Amino acid sequence: MFDLKDLTTVEGLFEDDDDRLANYFRIAETVADLIGPHCEVVVHSLKNFETSVAKIVNGHMTGRQVGSPITDMGLRMLRIYQETGNLTPKAYFTHNADGQLLKSATTVILGTSGKPIGLFCLNINLSLPFSEIIKTFSPDAAEVAAKITPERFSPNATEVILGALEQAAKDVAADPSVTQKAKNKAITKLLLEQDIFEFKEATVLVAENLGITRHAIYKYIRESKPQLTNKE
Repeated sequence: MFDLKDLTTVEGLFEDDDDRLANYFRIAETVADLIGPHCEVVVHSLKNFETSVAKIVNGHMTGRQVGSPITDMGLRMLRIYQETGNLTPKAYFTHNADGQLLKSATTVILGTSGKPIGLFCLNINLSLPFSEIIKTFSPDAAEVAAKITPERFSPNATEVILGALEQAAKDVAADPSVTQKAKNKAITKLLLEQDIFEFKEATVLVAENLGITRHAIYKYIRESKPQLTNKE
């Protein structure tokens, strides 16, 4: 087990732990964007308890900013880890300074040494009207087409490839500017734009389903790559 006092010394952290902690900054942005402005996400660095907040998104919920100190609950989570080895204690309820009810969760971030280097914390405001919370998960009817992005959740690569191929074929069929002769090339180009050919079996599956040879697929890919590069 470790001593909490060891966490406040820079010497206790390995050189690459700052980079490791910084990876959680991007996760914080992603989680906050997904859940919405009623969710505060905080990454604490344990180098200095007095200025531990290294990253915060939606800090308006608790009035904190980068450089704010660790909370008493944060210290308690570290103590729980010290005593039990539990990196993710159960979520808990608390209040912010305005008296709003928050549901919070904290996980301990370990460094290369196996010792804690930070905390990743979520605070969700439960005092807001439910309609405001659910609004972040439900785009307005007028915005649905613009906001919804298709994504294929499949248990294996084959289904991802075939699903993308099916959609590409529909898109090409709906484009009157694409001639019958050029359809297979257009389909291949769409799949190339989606990086579907990063899957090892994609070339074979696409060729079989389009009724053409793998060499034809390779030819279409070679011809399409310069166009995609110029577009970028």
